[in-house]
Amino acid sequence: MLNRFRDLSGLAKYAWITLVWNVLVILWGVFLRASKSGDGCGQHWLTCHGEVIPSAPELKTVIEFSHRITSFIALVMVVALVVWIFRKFKKGEPIRKTAIGSLIFILTEALVGAGLVLTGNTAETLTPTRPFWMMGHLLNTFILLAFLTLTARYASGGARMRFRIETQHIVVIVLGIVAIFFVGLTGSIAALANMIFPSETIAEGMAKDFSPTSHLLLRLRLLHPISGIISGMMLVFLAGILAKESGREPGMVRWSNVMFLLVVVQIAFGSLTLFMLAPIVMQVGHLLLADAIWIAYVLLVARFLSIEHPEDVGEMIQSAN
Repeated sequence: MLNRFRDLSGLAKYAWITLVWNVLVILWGVFLRASKSGDGCGQHWLTCHGEVIPSAPELKTVIEFSHRITSFIALVMVVALVVWIFRKFKKGEPIRKTAIGSLIFILTEALVGAGLVLTGNTAETLTPTRPFWMMGHLLNTFILLAFLTLTARYASGGARMRFRIETQHIVVIVLGIVAIFFVGLTGSIAALANMIFPSETIAEGMAKDFSPTSHLLLRLRLLHPISGIISGMMLVFLAGILAKESGREPGMVRWSNVMFLLVVVQIAFGSLTLFMLAPIVMQVGHLLLADAIWIAYVLLVARFLSIEHPEDVGEMIQSAN
């Protein structure tokens, strides 16, 4: 893999580095939330406690401020990526569209983060709107990662994707996207419930989950492990279908196998996280695997859409005649 990375052009390397940096920023955001440091700068944005650079900061202020700095670096990296791509590629190239998508969604990522801070939906504060803020943040993050992944793929010489495919293929692809998004949304609810209503033991946590007097978040968090297992198995099945429909194209088989491996590891890791009462390091690892599954699925689908399918050949023959 390192040899393959060395063979890439400067732009391709930079695009993949930008994707990796954004994943690291996302993981630092998980640490920020799990460590209850989201209010480290108070309800101030862009400033921190009204200062450009906080003076005599607490630890949580350092954590919050460093997340803002790394997020700003991510934004600058994406802007530079877009400029580089627009200078290198002609109008109409698909990489221009994915680059613009990356820029749009890193800007909305910043706006959602600002909204969380300015509305006070940070640390241990629980408002009626906070679950929706967190779910919106997660969806935006997934879409941002998808655009960055596709941009890096095109920069590495990936073939153009074709979207005129059979209906059943569209259904399979959309089902996979919905499954990943749904697990992510339930995960954001479970993470918030674990932070606001911590438990000392598994038995205590289970009792809270089934108690009719518990907060709605607690009664909903069981959706995450259940949907995670079901969706994981479904993703493996869907990836297998796409690999089969591609005629067992080597790249598709490879990404299908990667999906299988990541899903198995994620289910095992998620189970361990649950039984360990979700320590911060496990939460970070759990989200890293979730991001890896999403990126792998995006690359799997992109590979499928760029393969010349039998119906494409038929259309080419008809147009030639």
